[in-house]
Amino acid sequence: MIGKTDNVLYDQLIADYAERLNHYLPFSSIVIPDIRKTENMPQQLRKDKEADQLLREIRPGDHCVLLDERGKERTSEEFAAFLGRHINSGCKRLVFIIGGPYGFSDKLYAAVADRISLSRMTFSHQMVRLIFIEQAYRGMTILRNEGYHHG
Repeated sequence: MIGKTDNVLYDQLIADYAERLNHYLPFSSIVIPDIRKTENMPQQLRKDKEADQLLREIRPGDHCVLLDERGKERTSEEFAAFLGRHINSGCKRLVFIIGGPYGFSDKLYAAVADRISLSRMTFSHQMVRLIFIEQAYRGMTILRNEGYHHG
């Protein structure tokens, strides 16, 4: 993900869900620092620089997914099934990419074919982190038939 969260409440909730999620599978997050000196930088150049940084973190064997407003929407159950398929497929890492405030560059769209939308609504890129990790945790509880999800 691009940029750190500057709200301690989000950080606390994200850390809580990360700890919960680690009970099911190894989970970690990588925060790419915000691009500096962007006042006069065209948005496309900024997105390209972010893409270069994100692409450096991808390893062979990773299955990457952009969290993107133009991606496929899924219910929590469908997302759980998606997680289950990829966990059982033998991919080394399932990598979800959260972009910066201006979205993704064409470089990243060309490199990563899989996209998921968390909603047709727009959320701050910081809020997306919390929503995503809660849904990942919910997905794991659905796969294990645990009571967290009451759908």
